[in-house]
Amino acid sequence: MLQTGTPPGTEPSMGVDTRPRTAVMLQWVGMGDLVWHVPYFRRVALTSFGGQASLIASPTVFAQQLVGHEPWVGDIIDFDRHPRRHEGRQGRHRGVLGLFRMGFELREKRFDRIVLFTNYTNRSLVAVAAQIPERLGYGTRWLQRRLLTHGPWIERYTGPAVGAYEDATMFAIAHGWCDAPIVPNLVVRAEALARVRARVQGLPQPLHALCIGSSEPYKQWGTGNFTALAAELARAGHGVLLIAGPAEREMAQAILRGVEPALRARILDATDGSVSDTVAAMSLMRTCLGNDTGGVQIAAAVGTPTWVMLGPRPRLEHDPGKLHMLTAPSLADIQPGDVARIALAQA
Repeated sequence: MLQTGTPPGTEPSMGVDTRPRTAVMLQWVGMGDLVWHVPYFRRVALTSFGGQASLIASPTVFAQQLVGHEPWVGDIIDFDRHPRRHEGRQGRHRGVLGLFRMGFELREKRFDRIVLFTNYTNRSLVAVAAQIPERLGYGTRWLQRRLLTHGPWIERYTGPAVGAYEDATMFAIAHGWCDAPIVPNLVVRAEALARVRARVQGLPQPLHALCIGSSEPYKQWGTGNFTALAAELARAGHGVLLIAGPAEREMAQAILRGVEPALRARILDATDGSVSDTVAAMSLMRTCLGNDTGGVQIAAAVGTPTWVMLGPRPRLEHDPGKLHMLTAPSLADIQPGDVARIALAQA
């Protein structure tokens, strides 16, 4: 259920804005995690000075490209704790000393309030080190509660779905920022949309996005499966975008090589685009099909019907209208022909 309306306490009083200078912190390190939290960050910002909040997040979520253009974002502060494996470096906020370093850096911002979307007690240590007067968080552990200033607390989600969105929802409801779950949505950058439209102009319509990237091997459906799926869609006269990051460039090229030469012009390797371009591209797709990765979360958040090869893993229940799950005892049991039929039925 998409929420509308203005929560109480979102307007400055008597012409003087007395709302607190606020930072929100994201615990998780994936782009999809940020997508899930964005609607609640917006609500916190409405109750903050100037209607904005500073976003503290890992560089791995690409916050600037996903939401940096939205009016609720005051600034974006990197919490450089867990760099991507291929970077081969130590994060500047890694370890206990890194937590305190982050806290000392935040002191200079002089925040009145920090809202910690996290179950982790160590994020509360950052807030204490930053000397932020009001510290709000989930409070699912007794030590975390000791380091926060007040509740209400929540109980950690233990149901069958992925818990990050469920915890964020319960937390936002408990503090009155909303009264029901909010379906995630993203705002497409106009300049990125124009750029992507020009790039896909030569492809046949309709277009399908294949999200071939994967943060973990167990989430990867496989080059062979994506090759077969791309070939079936192209054979039907549709256009296909292979969407992922630069790390999947070789995989995208292998998929293209595996497709018969006559069909390759209908398939575009889009692994060289920016995250902003990915958001824009997803808004132009008839469907998105892919691994459980940030791309499928982005696609659903811009309104594109999306199917994720989930296999036997916990369900994604934050957007039942647009995000559909293909489940099976294993990923290997999900067949390209079946996925192609789903996509072609949407044309």
